[in-house]
Amino acid sequence: MRKRYSKEDVLKISKDLGVEFIHLQFTDIFGVMKNVAITIEQLEKALNNEIMFDGSSIDGFVRIEESDMYLRPDPSTFVIFPWATQVREARLICDIYDKNGNPFEGCPRNALKRVLKEAEEMGYKFNVGPECEFFLFYTDEKGNPSLVTHDNAGYFDLAPVDLGESARRDMVLTLKDMGFEIEASHHEVAPGQHEIDFKYDDALMTADNIMTFKMVVRIIAQRHGLHATFMPKPIAGINGSGMHTNMSLATLDGKNVFYDENDELGLSKVAYNFLGGLIKHSRAFTAITNPTVNSYKRLVPGYEAPVYVAWSASNRSPLIRVPAKRGNSTRLELRSPDPSANPYLALATILKAGLDGIKKEIEPPTPVNGNIYNMSGKERKEQGILSLPSNIYEAVKELSNDEIIKEALGKHIYDRFVDAIELEWKEYITRVTQWEIDKYLTKF
Repeated sequence: MRKRYSKEDVLKISKDLGVEFIHLQFTDIFGVMKNVAITIEQLEKALNNEIMFDGSSIDGFVRIEESDMYLRPDPSTFVIFPWATQVREARLICDIYDKNGNPFEGCPRNALKRVLKEAEEMGYKFNVGPECEFFLFYTDEKGNPSLVTHDNAGYFDLAPVDLGESARRDMVLTLKDMGFEIEASHHEVAPGQHEIDFKYDDALMTADNIMTFKMVVRIIAQRHGLHATFMPKPIAGINGSGMHTNMSLATLDGKNVFYDENDELGLSKVAYNFLGGLIKHSRAFTAITNPTVNSYKRLVPGYEAPVYVAWSASNRSPLIRVPAKRGNSTRLELRSPDPSANPYLALATILKAGLDGIKKEIEPPTPVNGNIYNMSGKERKEQGILSLPSNIYEAVKELSNDEIIKEALGKHIYDRFVDAIELEWKEYITRVTQWEIDKYLTKF
């Protein structure tokens, strides 16, 4: 759990430890971390919610005539950067408010908090544990990233085959210094691919942690002469990077409500209904959990990424898996999200889908225990197994028809997200790729 620092705690710790600079961090609609750095002399002003910035300069925020925005730091997110040794630096994650003192509807963190409040009003707390994968590549003599991997290792390999082990070790140590509880760290299936798992927590803290995790991984990789990327599929023909998302609901006093010892699978009615909501809305929230053109190069058969909308407690080919642990560890694992997703919006839409399932008592389809990849199209059709969208354009169309997921985003975020994706899609489909040149230039 996050330490519940107060404003006074932050001021005292900063003074006692000689902090000179504080980075006020926030996330734009597309999941990119932004930063306003202030000196220690401005910290009290910041903690009094008096720091302004120009929201018109941030993608997807506001028009220039309504640009005045306020940063409201969350004192519980205060942490000192371990790598800043010459000058002590710290950070605070902020919510965005408008000039009238209202939560800005274009702030992704506010969107998640809004859906979490809905869950709380239903008596639930949303716990999430992510599994974040990434690639490490060499940089060239100018410091630009290449696609040359630093190793030829495979799943769970060790040094000397895994040459990224020392970088990954430093990442783990840095994350621990920043308050993370690391559960696992290992090489993944593809060359140059890694995974670091940290302990589950409430959804808001988990989303904050994912953003912090990405920042730390990139910074430490750079110090090892490597480039870390969370691009879902940087290299064709090998596995892409996912962000499997383990989730459960608990009562406000911490009891897991997904568990029922009397059920054959150990799942409660709440768990089944939450699962039903995920299945129903999965094609729509895929636009948010897999928000780039490149995301759909990962969501193809043959590379362990889920393609089909189904669930199971006994195999890993469906979209949703029920891991074996029960009791307080009972959870659902959504396997489609990738690390390019904005974690605040991804968790907001996933939770909204599940809550809709509970409210409407949506029953999930029959579990699919066979390997879906080995089924024919006819067999999948007979069992009512749909596919996830095959590209971001199709995913956005699904999103546009789902009022529940649109409500999770809010009109401001939805409109600007869709506008941006449509522009990106038009740019993508008009490009002539090297594959097309190789395929057709001499053939026709």
